[in-house]
Amino acid sequence: MNRQILFLSVLSVAVSACSGVNNHKQASGDFEYAKRVEAKHIAVPEGLKKPKLAEDFFITNDINHKGPIGAKVDVRAPSLVLPIAASSRVEQNSDAAKVWFDQVLDDRDLQLFIYQAIQEQLEGDGTTLNTLDAENKIFQSEWINNTTESGHWTYDWLFDSVDTAESMRFQFQIETKPHGRSVALMVSLLDYMRTDQTGATKEIDVIDKQRAEMAMLNKIIAQVDYKYRLAQQENRLMRANQQLVTLGDNAKGEAAYVIEMELEALWSNMPIFFEDYGFSIADLDESKKFYLVDFKKPDVSFWDSIWGDEAPVVELTDARYKFDLTQLEDKTLLTIYDDQDKALSKEMLENIHNVMGPALSFRNVF
Repeated sequence: MNRQILFLSVLSVAVSACSGVNNHKQASGDFEYAKRVEAKHIAVPEGLKKPKLAEDFFITNDINHKGPIGAKVDVRAPSLVLPIAASSRVEQNSDAAKVWFDQVLDDRDLQLFIYQAIQEQLEGDGTTLNTLDAENKIFQSEWINNTTESGHWTYDWLFDSVDTAESMRFQFQIETKPHGRSVALMVSLLDYMRTDQTGATKEIDVIDKQRAEMAMLNKIIAQVDYKYRLAQQENRLMRANQQLVTLGDNAKGEAAYVIEMELEALWSNMPIFFEDYGFSIADLDESKKFYLVDFKKPDVSFWDSIWGDEAPVVELTDARYKFDLTQLEDKTLLTIYDDQDKALSKEMLENIHNVMGPALSFRNVF
């Protein structure tokens, strides 16, 4: 029984503390300045010289005299567009909820990419996107509903009740530059409805309207950023699983490796392969693009096998070999000759492909 009394006491303290929290929209204070009457200008009798009036702190009369005063002033920090997605930017000196996206993924249509991000974000918000004007790329959402709930005790049960219900509809307009590599997205609030204990209203003040538009735009920007990261991960996985080294034939009909790399790039990186896999360069001809190398099978120590530090071993006989590179469009053919100037057979290349394939892909280098 004591535990129940203690729990109810703590709960009542928490509820009373919550009820005493100030509204964070407005400033706190006595606001005595709002009650003061502006002093009248000094009346100068006729025939006397008017005193000099300093204008250092003069406030123009061209201001909003109907704006809020005192406790009604909204003191929240202005809401901003957060261009966190790659190559996204905002227009300078613009209060509109608008952001520009520049092309990041060359294999994706940027306009369609942004449109899909809007659809996915609205789906997460439990609503859908409709086309209002396909030619001008104007779209509208269905109602997005948000509720704020609180709990109250009835006898021995805790019930949830809805304190506020807020619903919004947004319009999205997509603007594309003629070259198609820059796309802008602008968000505007179309309809609003709020219901709480005081009743229902369709009115929303200018600041809250802007904050709602900025919040929706920032969610879509975050969705675009997520889609970029997902696409980059897919590209990395595709490259990791891609077979960059396959078997083929050179122009003479000899067995060769077909490597998905341009000749100059492969030529400059071959010394890395040689150093890691037991080859030493004896001679080379850059104009003819071949290396003469001596191979000595590396010794794998007991401790290397324990710690996993040893590199895979190429199952070749200790001898001199010629690595001959030739261009094949945007790929390179690698033909390996033995010390008798005879090309290694296709069977031999297949036997060592489990080591040569990953090694000549240079995945650990690029």
